[in-house]
Amino acid sequence: MSQAHLDKFGRPIVVVTGIGVVTSLGQGKEDNWRRLTAGESGIHTITRFPIEGMRTTIAGTVDFLFDGRVPAPDLSEKLATLAAEEAIAESGIGSAGDFPGPLFAAVPPVELEWPERRQIADAVGKYPIVYHDLLGAAASGKFRPWHERFLFGSVADRLADKFGTRGQPISLSTACASGATAIQLGVEAIRRGETDVALSLGTDGSVHPEALIRFSLLSALTTANDNPEGAARPFAKNRDGFVMAEGAAALVLESYEHAVARGAKILGVLEGCGEMADNFHRTRSSPDGRPIIGCMKNAFEDAGITAEDVDYINAHGTSTPENDRMEYVGMKSVFGEEKLAATPISSNKSMIGHTLTAAGAIEAAVSLLTIANGRIPPTINYNIPDPAIPLDVVPNVARDATVKRVISNSFGFGGQNVCLVLAGEPA
Repeated sequence: MSQAHLDKFGRPIVVVTGIGVVTSLGQGKEDNWRRLTAGESGIHTITRFPIEGMRTTIAGTVDFLFDGRVPAPDLSEKLATLAAEEAIAESGIGSAGDFPGPLFAAVPPVELEWPERRQIADAVGKYPIVYHDLLGAAASGKFRPWHERFLFGSVADRLADKFGTRGQPISLSTACASGATAIQLGVEAIRRGETDVALSLGTDGSVHPEALIRFSLLSALTTANDNPEGAARPFAKNRDGFVMAEGAAALVLESYEHAVARGAKILGVLEGCGEMADNFHRTRSSPDGRPIIGCMKNAFEDAGITAEDVDYINAHGTSTPENDRMEYVGMKSVFGEEKLAATPISSNKSMIGHTLTAAGAIEAAVSLLTIANGRIPPTINYNIPDPAIPLDVVPNVARDATVKRVISNSFGFGGQNVCLVLAGEPA
């Protein structure tokens, strides 16, 4: 491998040659980019299931792919398929059903949902039901397809079969950092010389009653149901919780040498990845911000850059009171007050909601589009600034700017934190 294809640490440079995106704003990266930069919201009142009695009745659901309700693994698989098809087509790599590298898939945790549980209960045929009865009905053979469909690995297994990826597909879940973790695993595999190409994706189609109720019980969700499009308010003083959402994004990653050799168009570079776990609490961030700070510093170190080299921050920015404050505390420590105040930062979640397992991948894709188009998507619904979080959040309207390098933050429940450093084509 020639010196030109290595980074400053002597590792293969990892580039992106294909991007695919699906969110509540639409299918395909062009549609999403146009609507994101127009400041449009994909958040709306839920129509997929009854919402009477729920504290939160809005979400960024993807409702244009199926006519009726399907279980979360089916929707997650469909979203991932569309994103991967777009990314692979753009990269022009391999042939149909023959992708020349491994699959790293961030997928939501799965479990039997209420409609399926109800069918098993009905199959028992008597009430009251005890657990033993349910096991007997489940073992009857009548529900055999569910045994496979509701396994954690089933989405990635089917994607691997469809796209013909190499080796055993990796299914992973690191909470809200999952999409970024999938990209990190692809980068590391290429750097280690295990492969020249990888398909990294994050997908999440798991807005269903039980998931919504659980997040409500954590007091994590907004209750601004009367104005869905204005409900996600990252960094604003009146933020009151995140909006659950769905979507997927896929990146085709390659070694720079491999991409150049086949004449591929290079869409960006994955310069660095940093992670740091935090065992402070199941949902809350450590009050000293140390894991968030360490995660960003690790990413800078891995990329061989400093805060001065960053032109834009794609924030985790969930719109919960604590998370946004902790992200600010962490960034202020890493960037310093002056540099942070001068660096634009925005949250895609203000428009598409929090796509959970998919968020890190979708936001990495948007970061690359920001670099390519020289336009920063806004943070919408920023009407009441929070004096405790003095940031340039690119409020409400997109901004034209020269952006050469972005950091994309993903900070998940359970203290699972990943930060990606993305740049334009190598010099």
